[in-house]
Amino acid sequence: MRKSALFAILFLFIASPNFLWAFEPDTSDEMQLAVAKAILDVKKADPGMEKFFNGAAGYAVFPTVGKGGLVVGGAHGKGLVIVGEKAVGKTSLSQATVGLQIGGQVYSQFIFFKDDVALGHFQRGNWEMSAQASAVAVTLGASADADYNKGVAVFTNIGGGAMAEASIGGQKFKYEAF
Repeated sequence: MRKSALFAILFLFIASPNFLWAFEPDTSDEMQLAVAKAILDVKKADPGMEKFFNGAAGYAVFPTVGKGGLVVGGAHGKGLVIVGEKAVGKTSLSQATVGLQIGGQVYSQFIFFKDDVALGHFQRGNWEMSAQASAVAVTLGASADADYNKGVAVFTNIGGGAMAEASIGGQKFKYEAF
C-alpha cells in the first residue's frame, strides 16, 4: 500500500508541471530578481564563473529547475536569455529520463554560448541537449578546467534535495524573444 501511494504521488509530481513548479515566479520582475540571485549565488560558489559571464556571447539562466524521478523522471524550469547585460527573451527547459533513479532535486542551470552562432542556434527555438552532453556541477574552482563543447558550456548549482540516478534522457528548450 505504501509503495503504490508513493508511486502515485511521485507520478503526479512528475506528470503535472503545475504541481511541482507552482512556486516559480510568474512576473517578469520576479523572474529577473530570481535570475539575478542565481547569478550572484553561482559567482559566490565559484568566483571563476565570472570568465564565462564576461566572455560569452550570451547565456541562459534557469534560476529554479525542479527534478524528480522514480524509474521515470522529469525536470522543468523557466528562465531568461541574457545578451550584453540585458534580458532579450524568456526560455524554458523540459527533461525526461528513464532508468534507475529515485528522489527529487532543485538546482539552477546556466548555459553559456561561446559565440553568436551558438546563441543564434538556441534562439531559433526548440533546441535540444542530448544525453551525452554533461553539465559541470559548480563547486569552488570547478570552472577552472571547464570549457565550451560545440560552442556551449553548461553549469548547474545544486539548491537542495537528493537524487540518485543512472538514467538516460535529454533536455529540450524553448525560446521566446521579448
